[in-house]
Amino acid sequence: MNLLLEGIALSFLLLIGCVVGIANKTVNMVFLYEKEVQDRVVELGLIDRKTIQKNKINFLVFGCIPFFVLLMVFVYVVNGARGFKEGFIQLLIILLIEGLFDRIFIDWYWVNNTNAWIIKGTEDLRPYIYGKTLIFKWVSTLVGYPILAALLAYIMSVIIK
Repeated sequence: MNLLLEGIALSFLLLIGCVVGIANKTVNMVFLYEKEVQDRVVELGLIDRKTIQKNKINFLVFGCIPFFVLLMVFVYVVNGARGFKEGFIQLLIILLIEGLFDRIFIDWYWVNNTNAWIIKGTEDLRPYIYGKTLIFKWVSTLVGYPILAALLAYIMSVIIK
């Protein structure tokens, strides 16, 4: 039950990051969109490439780093995981819950099926997540997350004896 709640907590953290990111202007999160959308918003003068890069870095620093810190706290402090196998299983379950939430709720439903993420002047480029990006996101969730869980569990099994 803990792992489910922790996966939901990390999903909620991701959701908050997205809500904050699009709160002022959806274009602030354009670094998550396809290159064609990024090119269009730059052409339209809605944002410049330097700001896109800055927003991407801010999302990584203020979104991804806290995400991974909280993930590790959940598994190794709250749950007390020790050893590779125990850490790997817990990390994997939590990451897959968050990853599926991201792919299904955020990407498929919220971004592609609501108006919340529309950037004026790019409506003809919808759906915003398709093709190579969609495949990459699913592969990174279903293949990358297990690899990431294994790497983190290995590192922690060496650090925590």
